[in-house]
Amino acid sequence: MIPLKDDIPSRRFPIITITLIIINAVIWFFEQSLGRGVEQLIYIFGVTPARLFDMSIFGQITVMTTAMFLHGSWFHFLGNMLYLWIFGDNVEDRLGKARFIIFYLITGYIATLAHVLSEPASTIPLIGASGAIAGVLGGYFILFPHARVLTLVPIFIFIQFIRIPALYFLGIWFVLQIISQTINISGAQPVAFLAHIGGFAAGALLVKLFEKHPY
Repeated sequence: MIPLKDDIPSRRFPIITITLIIINAVIWFFEQSLGRGVEQLIYIFGVTPARLFDMSIFGQITVMTTAMFLHGSWFHFLGNMLYLWIFGDNVEDRLGKARFIIFYLITGYIATLAHVLSEPASTIPLIGASGAIAGVLGGYFILFPHARVLTLVPIFIFIQFIRIPALYFLGIWFVLQIISQTINISGAQPVAFLAHIGGFAAGALLVKLFEKHPY
C-alpha cells in the first residue's frame, strides 16, 4: 500500500515538516556526491549499537540526531519523505512548530534506543528518519483516526485507488512492522523494524502530552 494524500488540510503552512524534508534531501544528495566515501560518513554519523554507550551523553545524542538525516538508498529516502509529507503536516498543525520538533526528535531517539537495546552487539550503523517518522505516524493514529488516506493498492496486475480510514491504514502498517520484526529476528533483513515499532508506540503514547490545542 502506498499512501498518496489524506483528506485533512493543514490550517497553517507546515514549515517544520517542509524544512525537515529539505534538510533530508540536501543531505541525501550530499551522500550521493561522496561515492564510496559515504560508508565512512555513515560510520561516523550513524548509530552503531556496539559503541553507542561508550560515548558521552553529548556524543550519544549527537549521533542519534545525525543518523536521522542519513539514508541508505533512494527507496529508503523517498519512502520516508513521502510518509513525512502526508502525515507530518497535520501532526505539526496540532502540536505547533516547537512542540512538533521536540516530539519528532524524542520519538526518533526512543526508536533508535529500541533498536540498540535489541541488538547491543551489532556493528551495523543504524541510519534513517523512519524511527522519527514512525513517531509521527503514531501521533497521527491517535489524533486523526477518522481521516481517510487515498492509497494506491496493487492487486495482482491491477492498480486500485482506495480511501482507507487512517485508523486501519496505520494499524495495518504497525502490524506489518511487528510481523516483519518477527521474521527478521534471525537478522535476515537489514531493516530496523523494532525502531519503527518503538517510534510508533512512543508517538501514540506521547502525542497527547505535546498537543497544543486539545479537542
